[in-house]
Amino acid sequence: MSTPSLKQLDGVLVLHKPGGPTSADCLNQIKRHLGQKKIGHAGTLDPMATGVLLVLLGQGTKLANYLVDGRKTYRGRLILGQTTDSYDTQGKVLAEAPWEHLDPEAVRAEVLGWKGTFSQEVPPVSAAKHQGKPLYALHRAGQEVPVKVKDVTIFDSQLLSMELPSLDFRVTCSAGTYIRSLAHSLGMRLGCGAVLSELEREASHPFTLAQAHDLEKVLESKDQLHELVLPMTQALPHWPKLVLSHEQAALVQNGAWLPTSLFPDYPAQEGDRALMLSAERAPLALMEAGMRAGVLSWAILRGLWQA
Repeated sequence: MSTPSLKQLDGVLVLHKPGGPTSADCLNQIKRHLGQKKIGHAGTLDPMATGVLLVLLGQGTKLANYLVDGRKTYRGRLILGQTTDSYDTQGKVLAEAPWEHLDPEAVRAEVLGWKGTFSQEVPPVSAAKHQGKPLYALHRAGQEVPVKVKDVTIFDSQLLSMELPSLDFRVTCSAGTYIRSLAHSLGMRLGCGAVLSELEREASHPFTLAQAHDLEKVLESKDQLHELVLPMTQALPHWPKLVLSHEQAALVQNGAWLPTSLFPDYPAQEGDRALMLSAERAPLALMEAGMRAGVLSWAILRGLWQA
């Protein structure tokens, strides 16, 4: 199939990723079927996982660093009594153990006890890299996979239902948290093993599943794709938007800092971020407030103006 000659769009497409394909597979289909050559995403999902995948198009790829670190909310299901090499049901079974003796209240306490900041072991079958190679590649090649850990935060944990050996849960967590590792570590603490069997990302801050479009709908949209894509001015809805005069815009494009006092309607504090718009309401730059010569000023994080 030849690539259609469709206009490259700029912005964020909130995709409802289906189970099965990788995140890269989804992007490649959009690229191939809809001619979106400049494309990326903010936070990958495992092939088994479904839910919110933020697809960045054109100028939207410049927003990756500012969207990928947002909190994530997941709904998942895990099964007790089994351990696999991937920490989910798609991996090779390494061990099975009885679970029938477990006290449901003890299991509930373990799930609710996920909350907090701690070091998490990265699954040996994952895209995390060691000396430039993803761990899954080392695993497939039969090489020793080093144990890697990372600090993560679980802001909220809920037990939705429990019918042992399976249970459903919801967690809100920091970016980069491996939900498979949560299941695995719970199984280790209970002494019977546990694997993740379902996972859906319900939110990737500031976007939710309610805003997401099915991949099939996206691929069928053709020249109506723009109706599904959030433009750059809506791509960071949690950032304030400040409109600049023509003179101020010219200064920003020349790399100048703008004193925050120029915008009395938005009393910024050091570290605040904002999306600057031109007088015509076109996206101009991502800015951050910082001190310069004793004056709190807006400085450019990333320019968004078209050359």
